[in-house]
Amino acid sequence: MSNPYDTASERESILGPTLRFKGDLSAEENLVIQGHVEGTIGPVPRVTVGGTATVHATIDAAIVIIEGTVVGDIRATSSVIVRETAKLSGNISAPAVSILDGAEFNGQVSMGDRRRVRDGQPVAKAAVA
Repeated sequence: MSNPYDTASERESILGPTLRFKGDLSAEENLVIQGHVEGTIGPVPRVTVGGTATVHATIDAAIVIIEGTVVGDIRATSSVIVRETAKLSGNISAPAVSILDGAEFNGQVSMGDRRRVRDGQPVAKAAVA
């Protein structure tokens, strides 16, 4: 029987609503958090903080989607989406940021040059002679 998931980007780990995790969390697959996490998250391809989740952590991923509560800084190499149900207290650093109407956000946003990021990876800056 073969593995139904061909790549790490197609795999997903779900941390359920009764889970409590404290420490450093990293994965090669996408994470969906519905429980309580304290510490650091990342690097991971994509993190979704579900509506029932409470996260007190720094998050480092290519894509971050927030629907629940996050206290901590977020760094994404691709994008951050803060949904209308989200409560975020922390700074965001990403080339693309969406904060939807209704979201609670307290922090600063830093958006780098989108041209410097391709497929979640920084593109080398050309040297000037």
